[in-house]
Amino acid sequence: MIGLISATAAGAAARDRLAAAWPGRTQVYDGPVREAVGRAFAECEQLVCFLATGAVVRLVAPLLADKASDPGVVCVDEAQRHAVSLIGGHGGGANELALAVSAVLGCAPVITTATDATDVPGLDTLGWPVEGATAAVTRAILDGTPVTLEADTVWPLPPLPSNVAATHAASGMAEAAAAAAVPVGGLPGAMAATVAAGVLAEAASAAAGSAKDAAPTAVLRVTDRVVDIGEREVVLRPPSLVVGVGASKGASGDEVFGLVEEALASAGLSVRSVAALATVDAKAEEAGIVEAAARLGVPLRTYTAEELARIDVPNPSGAPLAAVGTPSVAEASALVGGGELLVPKRKSTPEGRAAMATCAVVRKEPRGRLAVVGLGPGARDLLTPRARDEIRRASVLVGLDQYVDQIRDLLRPGTRVLESGLGAEEERARTAVAEARAGHAVALIGSGDAGVYAMASPALAEASDDIDVVGVPGVTAALAAAAILGAPLGHDHVSISLSDLHTPWEVIERRVRAAAEADIVVTFYNPRSRGRDWQLPKALSILAEHREPTTPVGVVRNASRPDGTSRLTTIAALDPATVDMMTVVVVGNTAAREIAGRMVTPRGYRWQQTEGS
Repeated sequence: MIGLISATAAGAAARDRLAAAWPGRTQVYDGPVREAVGRAFAECEQLVCFLATGAVVRLVAPLLADKASDPGVVCVDEAQRHAVSLIGGHGGGANELALAVSAVLGCAPVITTATDATDVPGLDTLGWPVEGATAAVTRAILDGTPVTLEADTVWPLPPLPSNVAATHAASGMAEAAAAAAVPVGGLPGAMAATVAAGVLAEAASAAAGSAKDAAPTAVLRVTDRVVDIGEREVVLRPPSLVVGVGASKGASGDEVFGLVEEALASAGLSVRSVAALATVDAKAEEAGIVEAAARLGVPLRTYTAEELARIDVPNPSGAPLAAVGTPSVAEASALVGGGELLVPKRKSTPEGRAAMATCAVVRKEPRGRLAVVGLGPGARDLLTPRARDEIRRASVLVGLDQYVDQIRDLLRPGTRVLESGLGAEEERARTAVAEARAGHAVALIGSGDAGVYAMASPALAEASDDIDVVGVPGVTAALAAAAILGAPLGHDHVSISLSDLHTPWEVIERRVRAAAEADIVVTFYNPRSRGRDWQLPKALSILAEHREPTTPVGVVRNASRPDGTSRLTTIAALDPATVDMMTVVVVGNTAAREIAGRMVTPRGYRWQQTEGS
């Protein structure tokens, strides 16, 4: 819950705007300000105070306990010019809250956290438990001094600056090539790798360069193992472990939880890397198992007895087979989906009675992440927030060179960019999937919506279920053009590409005829190029067999971009020579019309029929 506190009429008005924008997420605290702040601080995860920063500092200072538990606090000034992230920038989420408040109120966010200011991911913002000298290692990263990244394997981390040098073997070639910002020998075809410059200061780069031969001053480890942590070391705990558990009816939470802790400790594994507990469906509500999952702060995954019975395990038993229908619960539920069995089935060891719980521990292989991102039609304000977030979290960006140029300024320092020219779609798809299979966080970009005549199809044709795939929708060229033209897609419509590079013309023509006969609005993609100048006239002639010569046609070039143009014409008057590959052509159906200079396709509501009758 977000507590809202104000002291003046202007503050109350802004407070109420936030409350209206975020229903169910906010609570207004009235009364004397000091008492309101105290109550909100104790009851809420975050606070927005419409007060001077000095006043809020004095009010919250006596209440501060620990940055890991204190709420995030944002201050908004009387004139609503700034939203200041005051405390709890990362741990309390105040930085993100300041951005969200600014989006609602139209003020400027003020964020002074060093990592945010320099566009470097904070080690405490990755969503993984972090242990050790976080501040010291973060400072080393920001200062450009050498930092060694020691990872047991490749994990889909966000990009880190070039002074963070990985030691795992998989990073060698890419790290070296990226640091040199030159083509990578051995990458397929014309793919080239560079590192995004970002906003790191030249001084930091110079410091990193001059310290190449110096011993690393800090270490960033990514491991699920229990390790000694030095004074200038940080350990990130990846979610790599799944603990399978079985329990007799009535087993206590203490017994199950204690067994899990013992099993992990015996293998030298960190409890903070447990991603989930797993068991059979019949034990989904077993109190001891449910309590153990809650104490660990992880989800409880359950599987049917039939699913578990299909898993090969080293230690099957007749007892669970008789009780729940599978010869293994602990080992089998941990091994669903594969992985390495680190701790075979072991039983709890209570004093004076039989064991009531079993567990087994499996290490899952890291899964790379592929985000297929649509950039929209080109205008920055039509790039969705989700697309922006995925671009910035990716350590590897793959795309057409001209599309990379559109968003290069959004990339974080250390982002490895693999770009190529026109005609290399399948190569880019294969490269993106290969990078994800290597364990990286990858963003594969395309224009418009990545699933519409873009990169999603070839990428997903290459991908299997060994990587995580995220689709990020974008504003398509058809939608951008339609918004400029008016409302030509107000009823049934279809998009057809006139390029016969991937589809035989006979198939394209059959689809155009079907759309013509069905009286559907048609948007033509890839309508005409220098070497392909007869397809558009042919398609228009097919449509003209079923539509009047005066049927409206919208022609939009570079929709949403500064040099964009649009015009309305008719199916008879359209000159195909004025159309190129940057153009979208929208041909109306028999109901489409031009109204006040706009192309409109009625939806067929009764009032429209009455009006026209």
